[in-house]
Amino acid sequence: MGVTETCRKRHDLSTVQAAVAAGHTATVEAGIEVLETGGSAADAAVAACLASCVSETVMTGLLGGGHGIYLDGASGETRNLDCFVSVPGLDAQRRQAELLQLDIPFGTELVHYAVGIASCGVPGLPAGLAALHGAYGRLPWPRLVEPALRLARRGVEFPPAHASCLAMLAPVMTMNEGARIYAPGGELLSPGARLEQPGLVRALELLAAEGPRSVYEGSLGASLLELMDERGGVVTELGLRSYDASWSEPVEVAYADTRFLTRAGLSGVPATIADLPPLRGVAAPERAVALARALDAASVEGHTTNLSVVDGAGSACVLTTSLGLGSGDFLPRLDLHLNSMLGETDLIRGGLEPGERMASMMAPSIAVDADGIVLAAGAAGGTRLRSALVQVVAGILDEGLEPDAAVTRPRLHPTAGLVHLEPGFEPGVAPALEAEGYEVRAWPALHHYFGGVSVTGRAGCAGDPRRSGSARVVSPR
Repeated sequence: MGVTETCRKRHDLSTVQAAVAAGHTATVEAGIEVLETGGSAADAAVAACLASCVSETVMTGLLGGGHGIYLDGASGETRNLDCFVSVPGLDAQRRQAELLQLDIPFGTELVHYAVGIASCGVPGLPAGLAALHGAYGRLPWPRLVEPALRLARRGVEFPPAHASCLAMLAPVMTMNEGARIYAPGGELLSPGARLEQPGLVRALELLAAEGPRSVYEGSLGASLLELMDERGGVVTELGLRSYDASWSEPVEVAYADTRFLTRAGLSGVPATIADLPPLRGVAAPERAVALARALDAASVEGHTTNLSVVDGAGSACVLTTSLGLGSGDFLPRLDLHLNSMLGETDLIRGGLEPGERMASMMAPSIAVDADGIVLAAGAAGGTRLRSALVQVVAGILDEGLEPDAAVTRPRLHPTAGLVHLEPGFEPGVAPALEAEGYEVRAWPALHHYFGGVSVTGRAGCAGDPRRSGSARVVSPR
């Protein structure tokens, strides 16, 4: 699903409509519900994120981590939020649990993964949601859990992009307790099926009653530690209790008459945006070559989701979250999948010290000008995250496309001299790339390999069809 009719460009371009864009219709509706009942962008982002932990569990989950960016409309302050996974093992004896090595077909390639209990890091997402709510929330915490809890009680529709992803990830998603969830009766869930996760009802009830610290000092944390002891993981009580989300200043880049605010880290987005040549009016072959040169980098797969929210007071929040691939371990009776960040080898830079925050490629971003928010955008998809985000941002801010057109336009992704192309590029694009020395690999259809972008802003909002995304503005009263 792409942009809805209510997300089209406004005539007054100095204002922005309150809206939510995300990776599932149910995620969007949770955020819209909270905005329509007086919640801030922070409240809506928290509620939508919790809903994504029910509706998008092939992409994310409560026991994962993430990064966010928040623009406070009242003060004009913008801050980055780091709630990514930290390295486990504080105050722990060395254990012998080994990573389980897997090769998974992804498109036309085999991609190597490492999963299992030893791949699980200290989850950061609950602490991040607590920090976001504590700093900028208006509604009570239990109210923000309600939409996710309703979804868990009734089940949620499994969209086509998630079914496609599940088909590739079945060896992990159906390990241990996952078989009951994702292959009931021995058959993988198909598009349009009902995703039933009854254990999430109890998990969310505990989260509502005990607050986000339940994962660190309460019932959910106790269940996690019990599983660690049983299976030989290295997340410890000290590691959980000592975890805190953190705020920092964003990196700022001048781009297309805006101040583009984002994070650095492994994303590479600030440098790419700064070096990107103007693309407005450039012929398709030259545009493709310019993008390939700017984006050429090694590729890694990741399973991530993103949401973007703006509210009527001029505040905006973008939140990107992930479990990695997922470890294949689920909290018994709670249906919470553990993250697998220690198995994501491309995120590991140097030695891993217990308690340290792991690196991340996430880059939630906000663009502003003298009149306020122009664009709030983020992307999912490992290193394709940068490619997807940059192409959509350039399309909207530089080339003047409406969000839906920018998000649905075919993408390219270069990696080490090879350019992957979605269908829909003009005929001269592939020869132009080949003339520059690139090998070209044409894909037969739009694919979630090329990332998932969610955008809200002055020109409208859009969710990415590659991830069965959705977007909607708040209904007029």
